[in-house]
Amino acid sequence: MTTTTSPDRAPVAPTGCCPPFDPAPYQDREVVWHDKLFVKEHVRSVFHIPLNMGSIIGHAQEKIVAAGAGPAQPLMLSDEISPWRSDLYIDVTRLVPEMEMATLTGTFLTRVYDGPYRDIPKWVDDMKRHVASRGRVLRKLYFAYTTCPRCAKAYGHNHVVLFAQVEPAEH
Repeated sequence: MTTTTSPDRAPVAPTGCCPPFDPAPYQDREVVWHDKLFVKEHVRSVFHIPLNMGSIIGHAQEKIVAAGAGPAQPLMLSDEISPWRSDLYIDVTRLVPEMEMATLTGTFLTRVYDGPYRDIPKWVDDMKRHVASRGRVLRKLYFAYTTCPRCAKAYGHNHVVLFAQVEPAEH
């Protein structure tokens, strides 16, 4: 279910759309954010299938590039609020004019999955078990879709990173 980076894996040529994704920095990590800055967008969905994601991301990217606010390694989190709507959090390095901004603060456990989207319920169950095995309490789950479907096909991998926001560890 989870993936790891293989040392013998040949480098992947970029498609010109989504950059190739290296899962190693996100596999089984604990990340702590303090007011991490994001552009926040809203996507309409039908049973969690996004309807307007491409146009929303395209518009946001234009504004992010114009503001010089793009990070070196792009990150976009999806908060699946309901089967009909998700909120997108697009990582930025500074405020972006004319865009809704948001910050995220907390401790997150991350795990990388690779496969078809229909496996997401299995991945969610696996992440819940992983959080529990670490003695943590799950607050919220975010999904980082690392490439568009066309690039996933071109690269031969459909990596999705689950970010499990957890209660802070007791010391």
